[in-house]
Amino acid sequence: MSAGELDVQALCAAVRAGDRRALARSITLLESTRADHVAQGQQLIEALLPLSGRADRLGVSGAPGVGKSLFIETLGLRLLDAGRRVAVLAVDPSSPRSGGSILGDKTRMEQLARRPEAFIRPSPSSGRLGGVAQRTREAMLVCEVAGYDVVIVETVGVGQSELAVAGMVDFFLVLLQPGAGDALQGIKRGVLELADGLVVNKADGEWRESAERARADYEQALHMLRPLSPSWTPRVLSASARTGTGIPEVWEMVLAQRSALQATGEAQKRRREQSRAWLWNLVEEGLQREFRAAPEVARQVELVEKQVEALEVTPARAARILLEAFRAA
Repeated sequence: MSAGELDVQALCAAVRAGDRRALARSITLLESTRADHVAQGQQLIEALLPLSGRADRLGVSGAPGVGKSLFIETLGLRLLDAGRRVAVLAVDPSSPRSGGSILGDKTRMEQLARRPEAFIRPSPSSGRLGGVAQRTREAMLVCEVAGYDVVIVETVGVGQSELAVAGMVDFFLVLLQPGAGDALQGIKRGVLELADGLVVNKADGEWRESAERARADYEQALHMLRPLSPSWTPRVLSASARTGTGIPEVWEMVLAQRSALQATGEAQKRRREQSRAWLWNLVEEGLQREFRAAPEVARQVELVEKQVEALEVTPARAARILLEAFRAA
């Protein structure tokens, strides 16, 4: 069957049955920018959306080199051993040439990838919001319908990706390096304010004492910030993804936050707010697509860009020119 003849209802049924190939095919469909694929992908989401929402959604961020992938693999293996099914959406940097994912699930999380109860999907960031794939939200929902009751979104940890991920998960976890010098490693206050929990990773061997000092420093820093939620005060833990020390306590923290927010109704409120934000993200995406496709804009954009590059026209003036062209179309 060709892509144009895709049976969306059959694909939906296969996803509901837990077919891993159908799940992978669905996410590929959602990531496509072809007009017919976009339409089919939205049909799929409309059919699956009422069946989603039952999973624990965890976002994991942190600077490159902090050990996010090993941490997720260690946590994921423990969750599988406890009877959970885990999906990992690992947002990779995009290739500047092909736009595709540079990294792949075969190059990391190898133990987790071998387990049939786990599903790992690397997705190219496409340069969007510093590393969050355009269709990560939809991919998360499809994984939930396919039977994965824990969905972990790993970011590349740069740019605005933290903000985007925090707006689509239940618990936003930030991993930190041992050694909290240099003004808390230059971690931005905004990132600390977004976090539901902080974990100082690599707390083993010669780094154990340094990790504990860093944990205490970050805990003190959090006390100076107003909690994001009236129902939950963020915690700071130390753990070692290499040895597994502290990993069970991290998951206990996630469950404690879930219980606290559910008891006050805030968990449901967060999900509603995230759906509203998703709506406006899609509106902005659609408007930008229509803007670029407008004939009058397409005719002028190359010239205007060259004028901006040559400092002949200010970016503000150039934007007005293109917006006027769009309105006149």
